[in-house]
Amino acid sequence: MHSNHLLLEEPIRMASILEPSKPSFFPAMTKIVGTLGPRSESVEIISSLLKAGMSVARFDFSWGDAEVHQKTLDNLKVAVRSTKKLCAVMLDTVGPELQVVNKTGKAISLKEDGIVTLTPDLEKDASSELLLINFKGLSKAVKKGDTIFMGKYLFTGSETTSVWLEVSEVSGDEVVCVVKNTATLDGTLFTLHASQVHIDLPTLSENDKEAISTWGVKNKIDFLSLSYTRHAEDVRQARAFLSKLGELSQTHIFAKIENIEGLTHFDEILQEADGIILSRGNLGIDAPPEKVFLFQKAALYKCNMAGKPAVVTRVVDSMTNNLRPTRAEATDVANAVLDGSDAILLGAETFRGLYPVETISTVGRICCEAEKVFNQDLYFKKTVKYVGEPMTHLESIASSAVRAAIKVKASVIVCFTSSGRAARLIAKYRPTMPVLSVVIPRLKTNQLRWSFSGSFEARQSLIVRGLFPMLADPRHPAESTNTTNESVLKVALDHGKASGIIKSHDRVVVCQKVGDSSVVKIIELED
Repeated sequence: MHSNHLLLEEPIRMASILEPSKPSFFPAMTKIVGTLGPRSESVEIISSLLKAGMSVARFDFSWGDAEVHQKTLDNLKVAVRSTKKLCAVMLDTVGPELQVVNKTGKAISLKEDGIVTLTPDLEKDASSELLLINFKGLSKAVKKGDTIFMGKYLFTGSETTSVWLEVSEVSGDEVVCVVKNTATLDGTLFTLHASQVHIDLPTLSENDKEAISTWGVKNKIDFLSLSYTRHAEDVRQARAFLSKLGELSQTHIFAKIENIEGLTHFDEILQEADGIILSRGNLGIDAPPEKVFLFQKAALYKCNMAGKPAVVTRVVDSMTNNLRPTRAEATDVANAVLDGSDAILLGAETFRGLYPVETISTVGRICCEAEKVFNQDLYFKKTVKYVGEPMTHLESIASSAVRAAIKVKASVIVCFTSSGRAARLIAKYRPTMPVLSVVIPRLKTNQLRWSFSGSFEARQSLIVRGLFPMLADPRHPAESTNTTNESVLKVALDHGKASGIIKSHDRVVVCQKVGDSSVVKIIELED
């Protein structure tokens, strides 16, 4: 596992660190996934989120029904059109999540050293002595001495709104526990997590399948976040299910690693999945605290070397209720970038937080500062060494394009692609400049009508660090034999100039196919 040494100019002047950063068109190379919910469902707020830097909108189906999510997604589409900023859609499944049900909604107070019984009998009423759970098999899964954790929404880790329980006895279908800390559970639904215990429930539940085959198909989701992925077979089964749903066969599956079981089978899961989400809220409970940072660094390194996007969650929890993150949280965001994360996922902060727009702006600024001291040279050498020789044709082209861009100090890399794979490979080598991924549409038919591919591929690059997509006009030739205005390259360069990332006399590295050959060329722009 490599260590990312900071790239700082000697001598380091502390005063210079405090100097304001220059504004840039892209808030950061690292992408931000925002969870849309009660505090972020209006067109106005979503538009502000897009302008602040959100590039993927997450819809969490453990909360709300399809109708509520559809209304929010319709507002997202309006916001995308008005801001002219692309945004991908991620459906997050519920999976084998255990829940505590409190039908009355009255606050439940639990006292330290008290006794509480967990029962699957949902006909009873919840109280300080009896909590109702949605899983009959818990008594068969746990044993005396096991730890159970429960809290409202996502785990907050707060000892006043979340509670630790220790199993003292198993009696039939019921589990008797000792309360380890005083807490108040307020609301109708809480999440329950049994630490390092296998829960015998399918990763893709029937409710998940229903949501995907209706809401997911209707909205052509770009990403499926597969909650509680524990084995590679979970990903294979999800892909088999998506393959039966027409266009969703193109949907990328991100395995959400939430427990020790998923970490144990990480290598096989990574091989099958299109990307990884490190759900640090649950992982932080399942794993010993002193091991969490090691899991993060090792997992991100493996994703980086495989060229698959890695997403980190739970970074600025305090911004759910506060305008500024804590010092530890600000450092945590920066370390996630330096460790190699492609994207930061915000959950409660944008879903129900008081400052969703400010949170995305703040996280974007921290990412941007961390990227400036990311040691790309060291990273590049380690990646090339890891890939080894002989390289594949495409890998060789991608690494050469990045090396050339750095040597000539190019302002941008332009990559023509139809599947998105070439652009993602270039991004794998973490160039210091943006990669403009120009997606060339392909004409396809289902024997009843003609259509163009490309929109899926363009949006799916919105979760990859450093990739910024542009969907080419299919009427324009990918390779121009003369200097006509219809050249896709000219359109891409004009887009770059309008965006402010390309100026006159800048050098640009272009990666494209000419006939059967892949070509990397360097061009210098004129006035």
